[in-house]
Amino acid sequence: MPSELARIIEDSRRIVFFGGAGVSTESGIPDFRSGGGLYSRSTGTRYAPEQVLSRSFFVQHTAEFYDYYRSHLLYPDASPNPAHLALARLEARGRLTAVVTQNIDGLHQAAGSRTVLELHGSVHRNSCLRCRRGYGLDTILGSTGVPICECGGVIKPEVVLYEEALDPAVMDAAIEHVSRADTLIVGGTSLVVYPAAGLVQVFNGDQVVLINREPTGYDHVASLVVREPIGLALGAAVPA
Repeated sequence: MPSELARIIEDSRRIVFFGGAGVSTESGIPDFRSGGGLYSRSTGTRYAPEQVLSRSFFVQHTAEFYDYYRSHLLYPDASPNPAHLALARLEARGRLTAVVTQNIDGLHQAAGSRTVLELHGSVHRNSCLRCRRGYGLDTILGSTGVPICECGGVIKPEVVLYEEALDPAVMDAAIEHVSRADTLIVGGTSLVVYPAAGLVQVFNGDQVVLINREPTGYDHVASLVVREPIGLALGAAVPA
């Protein structure tokens, strides 16, 4: 018998998936706020992770920022897990219109998803602060200390740090997709980080599905709450 999640998906025509760090934990990438997440670990310095991952810290302590960034945020050997693959299948079948993600790892694209709105940017995009020349992840991985452009400028990852605003064009596109969806599947996020978490509030469709190991502040508005690992839940609901 199909699960309730599978039935909701089968009855939907315009699904949007909104995901957070929990989507990639099954690929071996730690999340931020769980008991074993990045924010519970020492940075090896006197600074908290939230400080290290801020714009002001990047400007004032660029080498220290990169030491932490390379050690804790880059996972070049990670592979898409069943959740990423299931979402790519849903898009290929014409059921899912967009993936909106807070993740910066690029695993949705690696799984085959094409319409991916990265609210917090991507480790795969980096650019010179002086001339804006673009660089891939290999440049960061292959460098030591502060990566420098050929023009002499500092290269910065195109990820949204604390004290930086989200890209308004990406946020607007996410709002457009969510507001037009008939089903919103939210997975792997505690829904506490704004303005991204506010996307749930612009949804006007029929079904909200929340897939998260821990309760969220939006459980009461959900048509279905799933406490299973997201890869297990989506993999079973969207078979190959």
